[in-house]
Amino acid sequence: MKRLTTPWRRAYIEGHQEEGCIFCNALRKEVDDHQNLIVHRGQRAFVIVNLYPYTNGHLMIAPLEHQASLEFLDAETRAEIMELTAQAITVLREVYRPHAFNIGANIGKAAGAGVPDHVHMHVVPRWIGDANFMSVIGGTRTLPETVEETYRRVREGWQKRRQNAGG
Repeated sequence: MKRLTTPWRRAYIEGHQEEGCIFCNALRKEVDDHQNLIVHRGQRAFVIVNLYPYTNGHLMIAPLEHQASLEFLDAETRAEIMELTAQAITVLREVYRPHAFNIGANIGKAAGAGVPDHVHMHVVPRWIGDANFMSVIGGTRTLPETVEETYRRVREGWQKRRQNAGG
């Protein structure tokens, strides 16, 4: 019998949450590495790997400013979030070769936001057939790599894209 293990999901399943805002906590860490999962910091927003991904490559784009909804952000921040979303799609296409994407924001707890006080966009790569029997029947997702591996691959892809763009 083969076994599937996802030990990093235990805290999520058991409902353990870190104190404070996960996005603000990650931003306070001085070094961007697999400890904070930040792939890229912009002037007004940043890109972070989802610690509890729906699929490999699941990224989130959040403003540096702690705000609960898009309408509370200035136009420049909203524009940067959309630009980083487009850049995330470009990087994910190169790194993972997905067939499609889901992009969206859950604004507020009633809408399904896991972090309702800090608005963020989800960028989820999708593949034809990625909802296999484990998801459909077992209610379980299987991911072929760790979150740390996702971070490494996306970070390298992001850096390569920046180098090719000349900055």
